[in-house]
Amino acid sequence: MHDIPLADRLIVALDVPTVGEARALVTRLGGAVTFYKIGLQLQYAGGIALAQELKGQGKKIFLDSKLLDIDQTVTGATANIARLGLDFLTIHGHAPTLRAAVKGRAGSGLRLLAVTVLTSMGEADMAELGTRFSVEEMVLRRARAAMETGCDGVIASGNEAKAIRAMAGDRLLIVTPGIRSEGVAVDDQKRAATPREAIAAGADYLVVGRQILRSETPAAEAESLIRQIDSALSR
Repeated sequence: MHDIPLADRLIVALDVPTVGEARALVTRLGGAVTFYKIGLQLQYAGGIALAQELKGQGKKIFLDSKLLDIDQTVTGATANIARLGLDFLTIHGHAPTLRAAVKGRAGSGLRLLAVTVLTSMGEADMAELGTRFSVEEMVLRRARAAMETGCDGVIASGNEAKAIRAMAGDRLLIVTPGIRSEGVAVDDQKRAATPREAIAAGADYLVVGRQILRSETPAAEAESLIRQIDSALSR
């Protein structure tokens, strides 16, 4: 397991439509949360400037852009993102795309995370994509590509974290979305896991959005999730 401050292991997804709503949530969360994810919805509503603002306040920032394009475009986009001084960036787990991103971030502290298979996808979705691989097979193929191209980690569900850890050891960070505490609705997630399950399987970071966003007491909800992570790490 990587040496990561406990509070940093929880990444809160700012999956809201406006910067104003995101700022309000960050204010309510206060010191309970140190790490935030800014996804596509917010990126197109001023989220890049917010990312820099939060970074200036001492927060860690995960830019969830899921880059996928021709190599030159990915290299250039990654280079520009690296200049923002953020912490994590996602790229789709296609080997040439990963290599292009690694080239683009050269000399920076930006950590690159390969998207394996979205947690909203199941076996039927893989068949619809026309691949002969199962979800776990595709996840492992992309995790191996991440390792071989020099990426820092992967985005993967708690269902596959154990297999990735067995294959990669500590060579990859595992960032796991689709997290729900026991008894919380999984919504559109087909491969959800509890904090305890994901950490036990080898996840380093847990990404949580709706469970916190829907809470009347988001800071208390975040603190509860951190306690669950701590308990799982202590086992």
